[in-house]
Amino acid sequence: MFNHPMGYHMASKHMPLVQETRTHIPTADAAHHLNRAQQTLLLWACGKRKGPVQPIRVNGRLAWPVADIKRVLGVEG
Repeated sequence: MFNHPMGYHMASKHMPLVQETRTHIPTADAAHHLNRAQQTLLLWACGKRKGPVQPIRVNGRLAWPVADIKRVLGVEG
């Protein structure tokens, strides 16, 4: 749970990384787990900044490899 700017609590919609079963996740989910802004990940993807994780493109959309995110964060599983 986290505090909403308006004062009420909201549950996070993101699955814990250790429970993630997908092989690749969208930018919003990857940014959440990496504690970075989505724009930062987009800069990594376009090559303006080299990031620790690189996405693949599927039909024009970015897909971030869960295994690489887990490796960078030192998460088992």
